Amino acid sequence: MTTKNIHEAELAEVREIGENQAEFVVRPLYYGYGNTLGNSLRRVLLSSVKGAAITAFSIEGVTHEFTTVPGIREDVVDIMLNLKNIRFKMHTDAPVELTLEIKGENQSEKDGDKRVVAGDIKLPAEVEIANPNQVICHIDDPKYTLKMHFVVETGRGYLTIERASEDRIHSDMIAIDAVFTPVLRVRYKVENTRVGQDTNLQQLTLTVETDGTITPREAFEEAAAILVNQYTALAGATRVESTPAPGSNKEEEDSGLLLPIDELNLSARTANALLNNEIKTIRDLVTLSESDLKDLKGFGQKALDEVKEKLTELNI
Repeated sequence: MTTKNIHEAELAEVREIGENQAEFVVRPLYYGYGNTLGNSLRRVLLSSVKGAAITAFSIEGVTHEFTTVPGIREDVVDIMLNLKNIRFKMHTDAPVELTLEIKGENQSEKDGDKRVVAGDIKLPAEVEIANPNQVICHIDDPKYTLKMHFVVETGRGYLTIERASEDRIHSDMIAIDAVFTPVLRVRYKVENTRVGQDTNLQQLTLTVETDGTITPREAFEEAAAILVNQYTALAGATRVESTPAPGSNKEEEDSGLLLPIDELNLSARTANALLNNEIKTIRDLVTLSESDLKDLKGFGQKALDEVKEKLTELNI
């Protein structure tokens, strides 16, 4: 079976397979498009979906990261690694400054050390933490009071520590390389499929896992929208006609619209006026408004009334 147009992709199924994890099944695809769509969506999901992360922090009494903190079990480098694992959801694009202050007394651990977690950070209304149990450090001196400040920013992909250092809001803070992407893992599988007698088709199954600050569906749709924007800009004014996916409801709905104008049994004068204006199918016709039709060369009110009557008969 050969086709003149590449048919549209169709999201056939969305399966929730775990917490913050889902499978997206796209079928049937034009042959070869399983890898084309799967690879491009995977790359964008992992690199370009918007997220939030800590980009700088400070600990009272600490001037640089290569040191230890009296009263804290971990050194500053270990604390930095823990801070990178805190997952934020931001309701603003502006950088937000957060604070944490906690005393070592009333130890929460059997060994006498007090555990400090992400949930201890004071949050404004525009910031949420998806993993409040993420450990930041342990206070091993009951007389010590930990005071920290953080800058949380939104971004895409990965921010190197060199770039974070250059763009610091506060020069006295310690910069930290940030992983903004809220997508943890993406994998895809391409299989052959068929619709009726057409066996030259493919199915794409894309599995997406996020960190809880965004749903897999939100991430999937954002990645697709990013690709659409990029390719639309490159395509300029060029448009390629597509057809509905084989076996889809849209194909059944559109099949009648693809019929030639001759099928309306219009008068020769009206039919010729439409054909002379490059209106060759019923779909070409129904995309035009009444004012558009009136502006057509050689198409008057009588022809308009005739077309409206015919379309009403066909319930279009």
